[in-house]
Amino acid sequence: MAQTTVSVRMDESLKRDFDKICNELGMTMSTAITMLAKKMTREQRLPFDAAVDPFFTPVALPAATPPRLRRQTV
Repeated sequence: MAQTTVSVRMDESLKRDFDKICNELGMTMSTAITMLAKKMTREQRLPFDAAVDPFFTPVALPAATPPRLRRQTV
């Protein structure tokens, strides 16, 4: 089977932590990502729940942000 390269951008500390747990599990980050891709392809879904936190919606966030921290619009 032909191989291809996938490039992923993530925070440096997340990468470090991800690499550490992968090593503890005896696998590479590449193996873990391949496992994720195979599971998603097989099941046609994310293998975990993904939801929007209602606190961080465009409507709720401005109301929860103190006026001194809000962006000034011109």
